[in-house]
Amino acid sequence: MDTSNEDISRDHVRKVFRAMLTARVLENKLGSLYKAGKIAGGVYLGKGQEAVSASLAACLIKGRDVYAPLIRDQAGRTAFGEELIDCTRTYLGSVEGPMRGRDGNIHRGRPRDGMPAMISHLGSAISLVSGMLLAKRLRGEMQGVLGGTCVGDGCTSTGSFHEGLNTAAVEKLPLVLTVANNQYAYSTPNDRQFVCDDLVDKAQGYGVRGHSVDGTDMLACIRVMKNAADRARAGEGPQLVVASMLRLTGHGEHDDGSYVDGELRESELGRDSIDVGRDQMIRNNFSDEAEITGWEAEAAKTVQAAVAQAQKESEPDPYQDDWRAFATPNIQGR
Repeated sequence: MDTSNEDISRDHVRKVFRAMLTARVLENKLGSLYKAGKIAGGVYLGKGQEAVSASLAACLIKGRDVYAPLIRDQAGRTAFGEELIDCTRTYLGSVEGPMRGRDGNIHRGRPRDGMPAMISHLGSAISLVSGMLLAKRLRGEMQGVLGGTCVGDGCTSTGSFHEGLNTAAVEKLPLVLTVANNQYAYSTPNDRQFVCDDLVDKAQGYGVRGHSVDGTDMLACIRVMKNAADRARAGEGPQLVVASMLRLTGHGEHDDGSYVDGELRESELGRDSIDVGRDQMIRNNFSDEAEITGWEAEAAKTVQAAVAQAQKESEPDPYQDDWRAFATPNIQGR
């Protein structure tokens, strides 16, 4: 057993791995539905990024903290407490889903639970989470609150990244910003995107603490994310976590990823975090093979039930929908 694991709780590790495993089962199903023509729009999977995503979200508390997941953060959504039915309803266009079938299949969220709807534009979520944290501060609700979001390496080249992180740093907000460095911004490799030695070097330029982690290593991700989250909650300001791994799929299910360097695929960056995590769970006595197999079976059953439920539900009718906002401010006199 690795004695270095004494600083992380067994329950926390199990929560992270189960979220990773459930997300993989769910996304495998979504990929199959897409290929069968059952899903309109794109499908973007988080295969290879589960350890990073779940480790961040597992540090957050639903209903109190703020979490803005992106397209490869199903593991994080699961760890944060999103119901699988919200995902299947949105992908299958059910009027019963959180977006009522009005928006793209990945743009879902529940702001009242602290999870805003996903924004596709690179970097926008950083400013959004910062704004939500500032609002909590103004309302006197900041005590112990944490915000988190995850962006890709391509986002670090955008103005939104600069503006959002700079604001968070100036305001010393309790934000954990994870950069999932999967080596490609869609099909643009890192060496055509930035020339700094390591993206974590950008932390110093913004006056925030930087952390680096092997994104394929589940236990390392758990430790680093917990450290960053604890520091942010303690008032040390934003924490920038750069996690290195390789996206194990194309940019989306419509993309075969043929532009990815074969040597990268065969390198340590190409490891599957699920396989690494499974080995770590067993080797360190967090679980055993029989229990993990049971978790997989349970996840498959839950996913199938969520898909079946969403497929039975109605799609939105543009002629019947009243098209009012889901929620309106309580303004006196209206």
